Amino acid sequence: MKKLMIFIGALLVMSSCRIYKSYERPDSIDATDIYRDPVAVNEALAVTDTANFGNVSWREVFRDAQLQSLIEEGLANNVNMQAAILRVEEAKALLTAAHLSFLPSLAVAPQGSISSVRIGNNNVVKNYTLPISASWEIDLFGKLLNADRNAKASYLKSQAAEQAVRSQLICGIANAYYSLLMLDRQVEVTEENVNLVSETLRTMRAYKEAGMTTEAAVSQTEGSFHQIQASLADLKRQVREVENSLSVLLGRTPQSIERTTLAEQVVPENLSVGVPVQLLSNRPDVLIAEMNLASAYYQTNQAIANFFPGINITGTAGWTNGSGGNVIRNPAVFLWQVMGSLAQPIFQHGKLVANLKVSKREEQIAKMNYQQTILEAGKDVSNALYLYITADEKLKEHQAQVESMTKAVEMSKELFKVAKSTYLEIISAEQSLLNAQLNEVADSFQRLQAVINLYSALGGGRE
Repeated sequence: MKKLMIFIGALLVMSSCRIYKSYERPDSIDATDIYRDPVAVNEALAVTDTANFGNVSWREVFRDAQLQSLIEEGLANNVNMQAAILRVEEAKALLTAAHLSFLPSLAVAPQGSISSVRIGNNNVVKNYTLPISASWEIDLFGKLLNADRNAKASYLKSQAAEQAVRSQLICGIANAYYSLLMLDRQVEVTEENVNLVSETLRTMRAYKEAGMTTEAAVSQTEGSFHQIQASLADLKRQVREVENSLSVLLGRTPQSIERTTLAEQVVPENLSVGVPVQLLSNRPDVLIAEMNLASAYYQTNQAIANFFPGINITGTAGWTNGSGGNVIRNPAVFLWQVMGSLAQPIFQHGKLVANLKVSKREEQIAKMNYQQTILEAGKDVSNALYLYITADEKLKEHQAQVESMTKAVEMSKELFKVAKSTYLEIISAEQSLLNAQLNEVADSFQRLQAVINLYSALGGGRE
């Protein structure tokens, strides 16, 4: 017995610095330089300022009134969002239960019987006991404390998971909405080109009748016309599919979506990403990874605490009319009893040792996953930053290309009239103009998409 107590004392001394200590972020977790600073390319996107685009309200990022209305509808009706809210409420209930575990448990266990026994002139005897029992576990070695802190970590993780769903929903609705605006503009551009090629085809037929061109030229123009018509049909199909997908996000049946135009959208001026360490507290998936590490930390503490004895105090108090096997007539007798018990685990087939080893390994894995999540977050920010820079540059170039190809189409037609150009040059110029216009629209969308990606990567959309 003496050796056992010495062992327990030594184990307590070795672990006391941990089992009562709250989780703290490990010093080895590093967020320095986790994303590439694009200042060499665009000084407006420097990462040295503490201002953070992710802290901006989503209403300031997405200023289109129709889009704001759709986001509000999605937050209210989306199934995944509602499920995430319910999971937070579940975690809160479990946290409350963990808080209450420090208090004694109470139970009422009334008993009674009726028997036929001759006592004097009476044939019926009523025997009853009305006890209230209580049990209280004294948490000397941190079992309940770490369970409570683990429940708190789970609650915080559920809140972060809700925020992750919220952020994904906001950005998903915005992305689908901007996709619709892009497709609307591409449909508009393609319809304009249908009219343009149709006019070219009419001109070609007139020239053929006048003997100024060949049937091959007319057929070539007709082929280009049908190709653009097919592209137009495909674009309209994509519009319908994106509308259906957005409707599901909003909790609606598939239907038409009211919207504005791509040209009306305004890109936020300040896209500062702040300092990298802000991602640790802003981004939901990083918070979830850290709460997983905190939970693993407390589970290891519980595994250590299981080596120590459990101390319980139980008590019973109440009234009875039965005493020592004899039935007492009224009044009843008050009874009470208090006991203490100590249970020290000695041999459990290595389960305690194995559980501690497993808990420590799980804590190490959670720590590695946390660092990896931070690296992934840095990659997302880096990609979003450069996507915005690239889209902005491409948009300027394609806008210049549209201007050049518009002039090229006009000049090709004028030269064809005086027999200094062929029909192939007209068709080529018209196709190049269509591609340039579609690229210009795609670049405008890509720039908006880069803003969405950056906002999401920085943990934007928090409540």
